[in-house]
Amino acid sequence: MNAEQIILLSQKLVMLSLANDNNKKKRLENEIALLNSELSDSAGEMPKTVYCRPLKFTDKEISKMPKTFRKEFRIDGCTAHVRKRSDARYRCSYEIRYRRNGYNITASARTLEAAKENFIQKLRNADNKKENPTTNKVPTTFNEFAYFWFENYHKRKVIIDTYKNSLGVFKRHIAQRFVNEPIKNINAKDIQDILDEYTAQGKYKTVEDIFGLFNQILTYAVKYGLIVHNPAEIVFYKRHERKHGKALSLDEEKKLLAESAGTHYQLMFAVALYTGLRPNEFKTVEIRGNMIIAKNSKRRNGEIAYKRIPILKMLKPYLDGVDKIKWVKLDRIRNKFREILPNHKLYDLRTTFYTHCQICGIAESARDEMVGHSGGILKDTYTDLPDEFLLKEAEKMVW
Repeated sequence: MNAEQIILLSQKLVMLSLANDNNKKKRLENEIALLNSELSDSAGEMPKTVYCRPLKFTDKEISKMPKTFRKEFRIDGCTAHVRKRSDARYRCSYEIRYRRNGYNITASARTLEAAKENFIQKLRNADNKKENPTTNKVPTTFNEFAYFWFENYHKRKVIIDTYKNSLGVFKRHIAQRFVNEPIKNINAKDIQDILDEYTAQGKYKTVEDIFGLFNQILTYAVKYGLIVHNPAEIVFYKRHERKHGKALSLDEEKKLLAESAGTHYQLMFAVALYTGLRPNEFKTVEIRGNMIIAKNSKRRNGEIAYKRIPILKMLKPYLDGVDKIKWVKLDRIRNKFREILPNHKLYDLRTTFYTHCQICGIAESARDEMVGHSGGILKDTYTDLPDEFLLKEAEKMVW
């Protein structure tokens, strides 16, 4: 139906509404009926899609394509499809589509020649983007996107040890299950099956770690527009019940130091016991005068901060003549610790130090500085404790 036909039909309808003579009305009604019949036949002759078939390109057209595509189009001859559409609005149009080797290229125009020109230009654009090393293409497969998240987000938000641990969990328990799988295909059942598998084994900490990674990676994918919803939001899992540390008794403290005497472990145990350091902070320790300085491992967003712990009277004998502590691998320290105190874990030395801070009446601000607790933005802004204050508070630490 074109504009002229619509106008003619409208005019005849108006004339019919104004006619008084019955014969004239009858004549107009017949003309309108005939016109409607013609319009219906015309519409029937113009289906929306006429055909869809493989498309061949001439040698001249192929020579205009990037090298990436020339061989493929020349040998296969029909790796793209063309669809011809006809409708009342556009009359006729051609759409060419190519879906292979990770490309999804579509071009259209009113004529087949123009559609081919647009298509070849889009091939060039796609080839330039793939070869241009400055193009930051966001991966669309799950594993590749996960590594993209690790490097571009997670690595910037957590300390290096947390990053390495998370990456290890991903490689051991997740990566091998989704090789080359598009991220849009990951569903809640995929995640639930993995969580249920480790839940059945009683590995609740692993379950919690796996869920946390899925949730963070897929939330990031939503923000990038790769998926609409995060499927991890509707899965179920049993949360890992963390056991809080248990302070050593005085007898256990003496046993730990006595049974490690004469070995390099005694110095490491003494420093851990009398400073409250986290195990992952051991290797950052420096001795500066009457202070132990260590990097605070609980800082995010790449922030580097240090904490100061006065050298307690009980620690001084172990540091006599020592200017640098040589730490061994954490696994070896943990194994030796369990040999002596099998009912405790290495982190309990930190719990013991914190407990003595409370028992000895250490000021909260001094305790937080020594153990490395965050005091919040306002506290960090307005509090800058002098060494003299910390040393004075540390004099109370005798047990």
